[in-house]
Amino acid sequence: MPLVVPGIQNTTGGDKNEWLNKLVGKKITESTHDVESFAKTDLPKSHRILRPGSPMTFDYRVERLNIHLNEQDRVQDVSFG
Repeated sequence: MPLVVPGIQNTTGGDKNEWLNKLVGKKITESTHDVESFAKTDLPKSHRILRPGSPMTFDYRVERLNIHLNEQDRVQDVSFG
């Protein structure tokens, strides 16, 4: 869980709720963007896609959007770090 300090603004370049609204339930594709999918090209430059059970590094990058997929490869959550 990220550290939250009162009075300090989010400098990640994005808002979790905004990205959740855009991505939850969709599949991430290479270039198509429609009601069922979202194109990788429309994601922030600093992002990573995390599938269940896949290895990941634990380095924290405040600007990086983490996209968490479920077993059906659909977005179930997002976070920054």
